[in-house]
Amino acid sequence: MESENVILALAALAQATRLDVFRLLVKHEPDGLPAGDIARELAVPQNTMSSHLGILSRAELVQSERRSRSIIYRANLDQVRKVVTFLLQDCCGGRAEVCAPLVEALMPCCTPKKEAAHG
Repeated sequence: MESENVILALAALAQATRLDVFRLLVKHEPDGLPAGDIARELAVPQNTMSSHLGILSRAELVQSERRSRSIIYRANLDQVRKVVTFLLQDCCGGRAEVCAPLVEALMPCCTPKKEAAHG
């Protein structure tokens, strides 16, 4: 990943509404949300939301797909992975124990949910 792409992604997220949009879309993975629902949920006018979604799209942090009459937006988690990997690529000078708290902090959100026992 190029530094320019990372800067573009971080700049896109360095605004409160866009950060809220991205976090909302992450919560709704993998289904995504229509643009109108995002605007309503965050109480942002639709034309303003369109601008924010455009900035996030250009930074490749969100993807859109037309479904019938709606445009569904989804968080591009692969792009976020690339940004975070770029930021932490040389983490801790090869000393994994220094980065362990960071990895542990990410695990609770990423641990697969166990299926409920049947019986």
